[in-house]
Amino acid sequence: MKKTLASLAVVGALGLSLSAAEFVTIGTGGVTGTYYPIGGAICQMVNKNKKDTNIRCSVESTGGSVYNVNTIKTGEIDFGISQSDTAYQAFKGEGKFKDAPVTELRSVMAIYPELLALVVAKNSGIQKIADVKGKKINMDSPGSGTAMTADVVFDTFGVKRSDLSLVNELKSTEGPTMLQDHHIDGYFFMAGHPTANIKDASNSVDISLVPIEGAAIDQLVQKYPYYAKGKISGTFYKGVTTDVPTLGVKAVLVTNAKTKDEVVYQVTKTILENFDKFKELHPAIKDPLVTKESLLEGLSVTQHPGAIKAFKEAGLLK
Repeated sequence: MKKTLASLAVVGALGLSLSAAEFVTIGTGGVTGTYYPIGGAICQMVNKNKKDTNIRCSVESTGGSVYNVNTIKTGEIDFGISQSDTAYQAFKGEGKFKDAPVTELRSVMAIYPELLALVVAKNSGIQKIADVKGKKINMDSPGSGTAMTADVVFDTFGVKRSDLSLVNELKSTEGPTMLQDHHIDGYFFMAGHPTANIKDASNSVDISLVPIEGAAIDQLVQKYPYYAKGKISGTFYKGVTTDVPTLGVKAVLVTNAKTKDEVVYQVTKTILENFDKFKELHPAIKDPLVTKESLLEGLSVTQHPGAIKAFKEAGLLK
């Protein structure tokens, strides 16, 4: 009895309210993308503190942003990584979520910037978005943020899917192989760069990255605050020797409003207190633009109270 009382006293002193082990799952994306290793990095940090927090974290490969948001709604996963535009539209009930808004969605932190890449075979003849007409393009799976943003880009430039000779809807993980086998002329992929996916493609095929720029993109960015212009460095991929302008969003860690405050607090606190170690776990978060302060930039939905508490304790929110 004394031991039990002593243990309870220690728990009370630490301010923890989790009396039983909490098992949480983070939904990510394809295994060769950026979401999966980033989710793994978060779980790695959380699991190192499991003796103190009583939280066990596991990562799940999924179909991406749209899938993650929808399965957070149903309670199948606890956390997920989503593009900021997908999260915004889900929360507001716009676009693909017009008939099924996810009003219970909450943001935890904006992890890193993502940039849309249209990866094409160098001999495909595709040098700008309008050139995709009559070509074979993989748009990514219907449950992905990549597909959603690619459709927005098409709409912005007045291109329809019916303008393509072939529309593929396979995961971007299939992109490098399909490109190598000449089944497609190009594929879209939204990711933090550099990414293993496009490196795989560039090591097996002569590739180009198509610029996504112009007055239409300027207007899009001005209209929707969750979009931003960016450049994919000409140092990242074999055969791509100049910076490529494109459209970007933020990769945001999201959860359900019903997720326990203490769980969200501990996950957020763990990342903030071990931020330098966290940044070492993947090239996308080694970016100098990724700072503790930037974790609060680009949040497109209401932040969870547990996350707010952690950021306030860290002196990052008033």
